[in-house]
Formats: sequence, structure tokens, C-alpha cells
Amino acid sequence: MTHLQSLAISNIVIGSNVFGWTLDQAASFNVLDALFEKELRTFDTANIYSRWAPGNRGGESERIIGQWSKERNNREQLTIITKVGMEVEDGQGLAKDYILKACENSLQRLHTEYIDVYLSHCEDKSTPIADTLEAYQQLLDTKKVRVIGGSNYSFEGLQTMTEVAQSQGLTPYQVYQPEYNLYARAEFEHQYQAFCQQHNIDVIPYFALASGFLTGKYRDENDASQSQRGKGVVNKYLNPRGERILAAMDTVSEETGAPLAAIALAWLMKQPAITAPIASVTKPAHIDALEAALKLDLSPAQLSDLDAASTPENKPS
Repeated sequence: MTHLQSLAISNIVIGSNVFGWTLDQAASFNVLDALFEKELRTFDTANIYSRWAPGNRGGESERIIGQWSKERNNREQLTIITKVGMEVEDGQGLAKDYILKACENSLQRLHTEYIDVYLSHCEDKSTPIADTLEAYQQLLDTKKVRVIGGSNYSFEGLQTMTEVAQSQGLTPYQVYQPEYNLYARAEFEHQYQAFCQQHNIDVIPYFALASGFLTGKYRDENDASQSQRGKGVVNKYLNPRGERILAAMDTVSEETGAPLAAIALAWLMKQPAITAPIASVTKPAHIDALEAALKLDLSPAQLSDLDAASTPENKPS
């Protein structure tokens, strides 16, 4: 059993940066209720979500999840992942004192006595790794946190963290959160994948749908107008390789009847080291694609075709 499976993690983790940003509190509650009903009860948030939106300070997502959970009295039925490290009003980084303070703030916003999974949101090269791990060890020992991990680390940083933890008798990161999907494969597969398997590190990848590209929503340049981020998605992904990936997914969709989003998530769930992908939901209807992914069993031939179409053109050496 993996670290996350011991927490009864959902097979798909719900990305929660949309709560308090794309969705106001009332709309967020509607989506959260629908997810809970479908037993999709693992939520990935962070203290910075969603500071970038006009009028926001950070912590909006945590507050909404916490208030919803308090009103529904369902905390024991949830698995909550949150993060520390990126810049918010009261600081940033992974210094020991700051992590302990930030954790208390997240606990208050979430209306809970414990965080299931607490992640370093990004690497902090200005802080000794031992200081960061000592903070997490204190949180683990006091049961304010159940599992620890990191996100957005260089491979060398993740490797060094593991070595320092082992040498000093501290708990190493048990979870890693990288960008990984059918389009963005090269970096994770080059080194992280084998390392995470070797060290029993659970992996919960973000951008599982490549900012919506892998849903098939963006097929030509005219589709860039479909969302605020559409232009960036088209510029990044709509190229010959991206078109090959969509074509392969279209074929699988014709064979299975599954939507492209479900195919992208099902492919991820079949990859080595992956515990559960992260996907966001902005309306109850989007949950249908998540349910389809959980039911979809891709054949070896379909997996092979998707692998071939999405093989990175420039693998790291």
C-alpha cells in the first residue's frame, strides 16, 4: 500500500485552484457537493490559491473548502492536500519557522486539526534542506500533518532531499507532484519516474489535461478565443506533435466512446509510479469525464498507439 492509498485517496485528485477564482463560493459549493456525491473526495489546494486573481490575497481555495467541509460536517471523509512555499502575504520559502506558521494558517482556513498531505510547493535553495525536513518532522510527530512531499523540484533537489533525510534520520518526501501528461512526458520520464519508484514516492501529476488541450477543445487557432488562457494553450500545444496526439486520442475515442479528457486521464493512471492524476472541475457536468476515466480500461494496443503518438521528439540526454 502506498502512502496515499493509506489515506483513502480518490483515484483522481480534484485540482482546487478554481475555488475562489473561476468559481465563487456558491458555485464552488455546488461542484464540491457533486464531487462528494460521486465519492471524488481528494482535493489538492495551496495557500497561494488564488492570489493572482484581482482582489484576492491567497488562501481563498482553502477557505472555501474549509467552510464547505465545516457546514457539511464531512472532514473525516475527505483527503486534503495543500502546499506551502510560494509567495503569499505573510511570506514565502521553506524555512522551518515559516512552514510551522504557514501550516497553522492553513489549518485555520481549512477548519481542520490536520492536513492529510502537506507539500513544498517549490524548491527553496536558500534554506538548508535539513531545516525544511525538521519542520515537517515536527508536524508529522504532532499529527498536524499525515504525509509530506514536494512539487516542482529539480531532480537534483529531490535527490538531495532524500539523501539528507536518510542521513539525518528524518522522514523524506513521500509524495511528489510534477507536471506530467500525454504531451509533457520527457522531463518526468527521464529521471523522476524511476527515482520515485525506487524510493517509494507516490506521484500525483498536475496539468493532467495540458490546460484543456487534451480535451480536444483547441483544434485550430480560432479556438484560442474559447477561454482566457486559450491563446497560450494554442501557442504551446497546437503543433504537429500535438495534432498527432489528438488524432491518436480521437481514434481511441471512436473505439471506446470515451471523451478525450477521460482517455488522457486513463493513460496517466496506467503509467509507472503514478498514484492519481489531478484534474479540475468547474461545473458538475465535467464530473462525467472523470467517471468515464475511472471506468475506462485502455487496451495494450491503445496504450501503445498513444505512447507512439506522444513520444517526445527531444528526449533529455
